[in-house]
Amino acid sequence: MKEQLINIFYESARVKKAFIDANSETVMKCAKVMAEAIQKGNKLLFFGNGGSAADASHLAAEFVNRFTIDRPAMAAIALTTDASILTSISNDSDFQYIFSRQVEALGRSGDIAFGISTSGNSANVINAITTARGIGIYTVTLTGGTGGSLKEISDLNINVATRETPRIQETHITIGHALCHLVEKLVLVG
Repeated sequence: MKEQLINIFYESARVKKAFIDANSETVMKCAKVMAEAIQKGNKLLFFGNGGSAADASHLAAEFVNRFTIDRPAMAAIALTTDASILTSISNDSDFQYIFSRQVEALGRSGDIAFGISTSGNSANVINAITTARGIGIYTVTLTGGTGGSLKEISDLNINVATRETPRIQETHITIGHALCHLVEKLVLVG
């Protein structure tokens, strides 16, 4: 059991190291785009399914409240948290539209739609990214594996190139935390 435990941590560290060695410029570009949107009074719209929904809520909370320093609130919304909206859209229309309808209602040009999908092929995330692009919202996606369809349709794709869902999710939240840190510094210090 100890060997399995150690292997989990080593593999997580290996995936994260391989990711950042290949993608540091992409993550920094994303932080700059996010900081510019916040500085212009725009908002971040986070969404995903399952563990990615939890990440969306987690990241929105970090931006609205604080990450590592006390600072003014930053506009961020998790489109994963309103049970009435989610079940209404699922019931009256279809689950694949739970995020796109919210993007349509809440998103404005200058905002950032931030879709999270370990496969890159979640239909409801794809629909939301497509809707966002149609109304002039900059789109960022966090994906895994090959990046799936989201890699092709988003303005900026941040992909964790492994097929192991737990390692993708662990790296996604580390990327999210890094973005929170960088955006705080960019917005406050410049």
